Amino acid sequence: MTDEVTRDGLTVGAVADVAGVTVRTLHHWDEIGLARPSGRTPSGYRLYTQSDLDRIDRVLAYRESGLGLDTIRALLDDASPEVGAILREQRAQLAERIGELQRVDERLARMSQAHERGILLTDAEQIATFGNDWDPEQSQTARTLWGRTTQWAQFAERSASRSRADWQRLSDAMRDMQAALANAMDSGVEPGTQEAGELVERHRELFSTFFTLTRHMQVCLARMFEEDPGFASYYNGLTPGLASWFRQIVDEAARAHGIDPDTATWQ
Repeated sequence: MTDEVTRDGLTVGAVADVAGVTVRTLHHWDEIGLARPSGRTPSGYRLYTQSDLDRIDRVLAYRESGLGLDTIRALLDDASPEVGAILREQRAQLAERIGELQRVDERLARMSQAHERGILLTDAEQIATFGNDWDPEQSQTARTLWGRTTQWAQFAERSASRSRADWQRLSDAMRDMQAALANAMDSGVEPGTQEAGELVERHRELFSTFFTLTRHMQVCLARMFEEDPGFASYYNGLTPGLASWFRQIVDEAARAHGIDPDTATWQ
C-alpha cells in the first residue's frame, strides 16, 4: 500500500520515489509540520495531493540552497515578512562558500602539480633562483627515484605553498650552509667537536624544511653525498674533500646521539 498511487493522492512511498528522498525524511517533515500530507487512506496511510507535492518541491529547492528546515518552514508559511532579505543573505553565504571552495580547488591543483613536478617554478625561474648550474630536470629525476616515499609527499605538499621568493630564501640559506661547511673544513674543524656538531644540526634543520630529516636519515644522506658521483662532485667542487668530511662530521654527531652510523637506515 505504501508504494501505490490512489485516486486521492500519492502514498508516502510513491512521493519518496518522485522527490528523491527517503520515507523516513517525509515522516520527519510531517512530524515537524514542514510538509504534511493532506489526506489519509482508510487504513491510515499518508496521502499527498498535488498541492502537497508543490510544497515539497519548494522545500527541496530551499534545502538545496542551504537553508535550515526551521527557516524553510517560516518561508513557506509566510511567517517571515523578509523573504527576499533571507534569500539575499543565503546567496551571500553561498558566494562566500563558493569562494572558499575555489581556493581549496586551487590549493589541490597546486598540490597535484607539485606531486608531479616537485618545484612549481618554470625552468627559467629555477635557474634564476638556484643558479646557472641547476638542472630543472633534477626534480623529475628525484620523483622517479623517490616519488612513492613519504618524504617526496612532504616535499611536494610543502612545495605547493611556496612562492618564488620562498624558494629564493631557501636557496640562499642552502648556499650559506654549504659555504659554512666548506669554510669550517678549510679552517680545520674536526669531526666530533662542538662546532662540527652545530653545523650538522644546522644542516638537519635546514633540510627538514623540505621533509622531516631524522638523524638516522641524515647519516644516509651524508653517505649518499660521499658515494654518489654527482653529489660528491658537487660538494668536492665547493672545496676538495668536502663530501667525505661532511660524512665524517655527520657520523660523529650521530654517535654522540647513540646512533651507529654503520647500521643507520632511512627511518
